[in-house]
Amino acid sequence: MGILDGFKVRAALMKHQRGKTEEAMKDYEALYSAGVVSAAYMLPYSVLLLRTPDADEAVYERVKEILKKAEKAPDMTDDRKQQLFVNYAVANYKLGEIDKAVGLLEKSHRKFPCGLTYQALGFLYIEKGDAEQAIAYNEEALAYDDEDPIVLDNLGQVYYRLLNDKEKALEYFKKAIEIKDTQIDTLYFLAQYDIEAGEKDKAKEKLQKALEGRFSPLNYATRTKVEELLAAL
Repeated sequence: MGILDGFKVRAALMKHQRGKTEEAMKDYEALYSAGVVSAAYMLPYSVLLLRTPDADEAVYERVKEILKKAEKAPDMTDDRKQQLFVNYAVANYKLGEIDKAVGLLEKSHRKFPCGLTYQALGFLYIEKGDAEQAIAYNEEALAYDDEDPIVLDNLGQVYYRLLNDKEKALEYFKKAIEIKDTQIDTLYFLAQYDIEAGEKDKAKEKLQKALEGRFSPLNYATRTKVEELLAAL
C-alpha cells in the first residue's frame, strides 16, 4: 500500500470514527474498487455492510468476499484476525448457515479465546436452541469477564427464550443494564417485563431508547421488532 493509499485509509477511518458513516462507506468502496488490500479499513468496511438496514444476500456475500481478501492483508494482526472470524461468521449466520458460523467461531475460540468470540458464539448457541450448551458457554464467558454486558444479556436470553424462566432471566438483564444502559436487546426484554406489569410508559421509554442505538446483525431485537412493539403500545 502506497503513501497516498495510506492517507486515504486514515481519512476514511477518521470519518467513520466521527460518525460520518455514509462518507466513510463511499471511501471504503473506492479503496476496495481500487484494489487496496488493508485490514485497517476492510474490517470496519465489513462492519458497516453487516449493519446495513435491510441487508440482503448480496451484501453478506460481499462481506465474505472482502474478508477473504483481508485475511491476506500485510497489516493483519492476531486481534484483527479475531474480528475477521467474527464478521465472517456473522455473514454466514445471516445467510442461514448457522452451523458453519458456529464451527468457525469454535475454531477461533480454540486458538485464541477473546471477548468478541465469547459474545458472538454465546448468542449463536442460543439461536441454535441449545440451552445446555448456551448456558455452559456463556457461564465460561462470564468467568472470562464478569462485567461483559453482552454475555450477561446472553444468559438472560437463554433463560427467557429457551427455558421460560423469566425470574432467573431478569437477574441477568438487570446486571447487564447496570453496566450498559443503552444495550438494545436488554432494553427490549426489560420492556417486556414492564408490559407484563402494566407499566406501558416505562416500556415505551425503554423501547424508544433502544431505537436510538446502533443495531447489530447479532441483535435479537431488530429495529422492526422494536418499532412494532412500540407501535402496539
